[in-house]
Amino acid sequence: MLLLKNATVYPQTEKAPFVGDVLCENGRIKEIGKDLSADDAETIDLTGLNLLPGIVDCHSHAGLGPNGDVATLSYCTDTANPVSPEMDVIYAADPTNGCYRWAIENGVTTLGILPGSCDVIDGTGFATRTWGSNIFEMCLKRNICMKLSLGENPKGMFQNKNMEPDSRMGVTFILEEYFANAKAYMDKKDRGEKVDYNEQYEVAIPVLKREIPARIHCTHNDMAAAIQCLSKYNLRFTIEHAWGSSNYLDEIVASGCGIVYGPIGGRKSFYESRFVDVDAVAKLDEAGTLCCLTVDSPLEGLDSLLSHAEQAVREGADPIRVMRMITINPAKVIGLDAELGSIEVGKYANFAVFKGLPGTDMGAHVVYTIGEGSVLYHRN
Repeated sequence: MLLLKNATVYPQTEKAPFVGDVLCENGRIKEIGKDLSADDAETIDLTGLNLLPGIVDCHSHAGLGPNGDVATLSYCTDTANPVSPEMDVIYAADPTNGCYRWAIENGVTTLGILPGSCDVIDGTGFATRTWGSNIFEMCLKRNICMKLSLGENPKGMFQNKNMEPDSRMGVTFILEEYFANAKAYMDKKDRGEKVDYNEQYEVAIPVLKREIPARIHCTHNDMAAAIQCLSKYNLRFTIEHAWGSSNYLDEIVASGCGIVYGPIGGRKSFYESRFVDVDAVAKLDEAGTLCCLTVDSPLEGLDSLLSHAEQAVREGADPIRVMRMITINPAKVIGLDAELGSIEVGKYANFAVFKGLPGTDMGAHVVYTIGEGSVLYHRN
């Protein structure tokens, strides 16, 4: 049992911040209030400190390759074929990679681990705790999404192999063809017709039935193509990275999709990252779009997520709303908002305790990271 006393609590619900106590038992939040007591509880006085839910980054490739460096990108997509929906990225994840420790030291308690973006249909992702030694025990949820990719990554990968897709047109054609064939397969099964089992199309069925979302890597003008194609099949989807969103604000809002924006470190390198319009996050959030921030680890370190939040605030986003973009909003994207992402009775006792307020205080830093009621990190 753990009792957190006198914290300034930012619950990430409709409730305003307040000073109070949180009692945790068996890995869950048992009670929230003032002047709480429990005889057998370990008690931590958080006077003057800010208590947030454990931070969530719903788009990560952390631990999918050696050393957590950019070489990871060549490990987290199977590039034998541009259509690889049956690939399950959990089999590439290494929880002993140092990036998981960096996550804990920076208040990150949950990650959405996705395949890379070298195929058009990349595979499925999973959600995980950031602590533990066995990825299957750390895993919170399998099959959280189907990862898709448009743009330079799949085009460049297969163009260099003298394979299709050879152009952006070809990438979109393959995406469209896959869902058309998968829907025809599903419809035949639903009508009771005999069909030969197809593993690649089976993976698409929960996506077509809106049970899990499609998560599509795309930026710039590819966003229009993504919205056109995925809306045709009435899919739930999020646009991943979303650089250039300011050119498609109305289309994004009308589609009802979410965005997972980032990384926003300002590194303007290849074509797709030359239009980093962070102000679009504030505009879309104000318009009601579900917005999240990501560092796209390992492209940016998990320790930089707080800097991303600060940048979003500088570009006009409301500081309290930005906290939601790294807590409850990404929890919704990975389908775990009933379990984590906010401070509510019954949810996992995951917390990031800050000195200073992330997003507004340049000196804000994590003092404690708590995972399911256990102190994982304490900065002395």
